Amino acid sequence: MTDTSAYVPPKVWTWDKENGGQFASINRPIAGATHDKELPVGRHPLQLYSLATPNGVKVTVMLEELLALGHEGAEYDAWLIRIGNGDQFGSGFVDINPNSKIPALMDRSGPESIRVFESGSILFYLAEKFGAFLPKDIKTRTEAMSWLFWQMGSAPYLGGGFGHFYAYAPTRIEYAIDRFAMETKRQLDVLDRRLADNEYLAGSEYTIADIAVWPWYGALAKGLVYGAGEFLSVQDYKNVQRWTDQIAKRPAVKRGRMVNRVSGDPASQLHERHDASDFETKTQDKLAPAS
Repeated sequence: MTDTSAYVPPKVWTWDKENGGQFASINRPIAGATHDKELPVGRHPLQLYSLATPNGVKVTVMLEELLALGHEGAEYDAWLIRIGNGDQFGSGFVDINPNSKIPALMDRSGPESIRVFESGSILFYLAEKFGAFLPKDIKTRTEAMSWLFWQMGSAPYLGGGFGHFYAYAPTRIEYAIDRFAMETKRQLDVLDRRLADNEYLAGSEYTIADIAVWPWYGALAKGLVYGAGEFLSVQDYKNVQRWTDQIAKRPAVKRGRMVNRVSGDPASQLHERHDASDFETKTQDKLAPAS
């Protein structure tokens, strides 16, 4: 066990700007804008400001799924917010999301624009607006909402807990890694048990619950985040693997994963999305040679 007894917390915590590892430049103990910057606005009613983190992927998958169902009102502009550069602290972004986290959505389709922030809230808003991916019967609807809120409450232990201390923290702390690895595996077991007898999280119907959970736990199940697949024995969760593969095959999911992506295969990166044709003409593999 690593000896951490040398650290004694002070009576009053003070901010050390150098603390925080690779995120030190963007983490701070206060809210609000750091600079004035208006956000761009495109031609579609829905304006999304995001990055292809798991939380960002939720919303682009949802929008692409709605378009695949024929909901023309779900057409959107997706603008890239580079959180490593602090774009989320610009005044325009903070006006939409005072919490300075991606994704953030503006719905300009009505007489008054509506801001929506927090990924779970955006999924619910879009499901209600278009009447899709949220069951009508109260039992299944409630099951979907329960799993949606499960994800919102559980993922911080995966990302901010396990992911941070295993992959990003400047110092490897055995206690922290053990604690959050245990919790992450427990969560995978929760999902695996649910999916043993259900095709999707709410039952037989694909819903916003799956759209919310898949970008986090599907990526984890395939070893795509934190380099931790072997460490967590993700292959053992057979039902999660089946569900992950099934969702990954959906054409709208494939498109949604590409939007606002800035890493990986250039052919999978569509930094901004303003038209459906962008998937064919504006991925980085096509733009990079010209630049």
